Amino acid sequence: MSEETTMPEESVETPSTETTETVVAETSETPEKSYRSAPEPETPHDAFDWSISNRNQYVYSKEERARLESQYDKTLGAVNENEVIKAKVHQITGGDAVLDINFKSDGLVPMSEFKDIDGLKIGDEVDVYVERQEDEKGQLVLSRRKAKLLKAWERLVDSFNNGTIINGTVISKTKGGLIVDAGGLETFLPGSQIDIKQIVDYDQFVGKTMEFKVVKINENIKNAVVSHKALIESDLAEQREAIISGLEKGQVLEGVVKNITDFGAFMDLGGVDGLLYITDISWGRINHPSEVLSINQKVHVVVLDFDENKKRISLGLKQLQPHPWDVVGDTIKEGDVVKGKIVNVEDYGAFLEITPGVEGLIHVSEVSWSNQPIHARDYFTVGQEYECKVVTIDHEERKMSLSLKQLTPDPWAEIEKKYPVGSRHTGRVQNLTPYGVFVELEQGIGGMVHISDLSWTKRFAHPSEFTKVGADLQIQILDIDRENRKLSLGHKHVEENPWDTFENVFPVGSYHEATVIKRDDKGAIVQLPYGLEAFSPARHLRKENGKLAEVDETLTFKVIEFNRDDKRIMVSHLRYLEDIQREAEDTVKEEHKKQTQETTKAIKDQQAKYEPTTLGDMAMFSQLKEQLAENKAEAKEEVKAEVKAEPAPKAKKTSGDDLKIVEGIGPKIAEILHEAGVDSFAALAAKSADEIREILLAQGARYKMHDPTTWPQQAQLAADGKMDELEALKKELNAGKAE
Repeated sequence: MSEETTMPEESVETPSTETTETVVAETSETPEKSYRSAPEPETPHDAFDWSISNRNQYVYSKEERARLESQYDKTLGAVNENEVIKAKVHQITGGDAVLDINFKSDGLVPMSEFKDIDGLKIGDEVDVYVERQEDEKGQLVLSRRKAKLLKAWERLVDSFNNGTIINGTVISKTKGGLIVDAGGLETFLPGSQIDIKQIVDYDQFVGKTMEFKVVKINENIKNAVVSHKALIESDLAEQREAIISGLEKGQVLEGVVKNITDFGAFMDLGGVDGLLYITDISWGRINHPSEVLSINQKVHVVVLDFDENKKRISLGLKQLQPHPWDVVGDTIKEGDVVKGKIVNVEDYGAFLEITPGVEGLIHVSEVSWSNQPIHARDYFTVGQEYECKVVTIDHEERKMSLSLKQLTPDPWAEIEKKYPVGSRHTGRVQNLTPYGVFVELEQGIGGMVHISDLSWTKRFAHPSEFTKVGADLQIQILDIDRENRKLSLGHKHVEENPWDTFENVFPVGSYHEATVIKRDDKGAIVQLPYGLEAFSPARHLRKENGKLAEVDETLTFKVIEFNRDDKRIMVSHLRYLEDIQREAEDTVKEEHKKQTQETTKAIKDQQAKYEPTTLGDMAMFSQLKEQLAENKAEAKEEVKAEVKAEPAPKAKKTSGDDLKIVEGIGPKIAEILHEAGVDSFAALAAKSADEIREILLAQGARYKMHDPTTWPQQAQLAADGKMDELEALKKELNAGKAE
């Protein structure tokens, strides 16, 4: 056999022993037939390889099969599930694309997943995601969509980590922002991250392709947040650095109003922001920047100051215009009458704007000729127009003082002629204070009525008890202080002073019925006849029962002080009770004196019957005198004996105590108490004041005025032996009564 026709050793199929045996067996069964039959003509079946089994497979040994399978596997690429690989378009049939990934089988992917590729054709390479190497049917499962999403997410993560820029298309509007397609993956663009300025209309961005920066990612849900504003700010930061580095004070720039607030306007200077304060917008006063500026308005501004570290720039607009005071010049002089409107009101006055940027102060003292206090916030209102007289003007300090009152004649120029001291007039109450009433007689002329000059007879805690604002009040001019522009007025002086008469009606020591109308801890105000009021100290309000007089209670009071100059009367009910008690005691003394005088007279009359006519009579008289002397001596000895026999009072003696130690108890009352069984300090301390009073009244009305309120207290101190405390208490008492 020639070399060309020799088959490779690998391609020679050696029949197996089993096959050989089968063929031999079949041959042995029909040997005769093979020799007797003529050779059959060749057919197509003669070329059939009888070494192929009935399963259309070659029959290999285990070693040969393993060797061939290993060789076959080496011809295929490595494919792992859940990864993105390159695939080649092998065929396009109907709605599917057949993709070759160099695997034992091809994969089918719907053409709907290739919408982003125009003109997909055979041979193109695309990225696909291997979901499964074999499904239930043994087919390869690929996904173009998942490959796109995975690649897109990897780009987003890379952009977030490295700060790179990505492209995306705005596909729709959502709550709070926009949805952006970033390489097949939907991301969220917040409204605040669209632009550096506030965006109201989101629809204008739908369908636009823009550059973004990934600012936030969520690995768990594969979600990302992008920002277009961050790119703008990055560009602006570079511009800002360039602009700030070239800034100079006094430099004029063109800016655009990007935002307006109550305190000023923010200007965009081409990448850097500056603040234009409201005070630097106009020389004149404005209430809000919107009165001069509007959003997106282009204006020229001057750089007033800037801070490179804090990136703050202060701008001015009014500085590009000449100062109004420089323009005014000598057009306004002292004494001129100017007109303007109120632009600001303070406690001390109001500012009148004559021209924008030129203001003058109307001080409260220049409002009226009257010396009555004026509250500027109550008098002036912003926007009101006034004519004023220029009092002073300082061009260097750019200050001007104005006056309203100097537009009218000074009413105080001839005050003495129009309102002489002692003259009476009617004015209107303008104001009430704790110390008096302000009364205006005419514009700029007025004065105060002191609270003490409202009434001759009554005292008021506040003028509101007597009058009210807006009421008419008759007054008398008491004094004129022209220098200080003050009038001293009086209301009570329009009537005759009743105190000239009261001095005779209410002399010190007189008694009067009075009603308590007001009371406090210090005392009470009592109403005397004729509407006159008097004061009674608290201790002088004590009644017979020891209690203080109450409001609306009518009692008899004694005048203990009358001061005509101070218009003050002081009265006492306690002094009235003491006088009654003293009168009762004086009556008893007078009766006793009268009895003594009668006895003496009787003795004298009896002695007159014995006339000394003889020596015997004289001897009898001498004997009588001796007898009287002896009797007197015996009486003294008896008294001495009694005093000697009777020991000093002991603190805790149960009976027979000297009750006269108690202040307010005399010999007679002590005798009355002993007769009633109250013969000791302890017994007296056990009695109430009312019980003691009943014992006394049983002896007659003359004991009515005795006040036993403190007797039990004094007796208790004596019974306890506290004599020092008793003496201290007695010093505070007045005839046994508490002061």
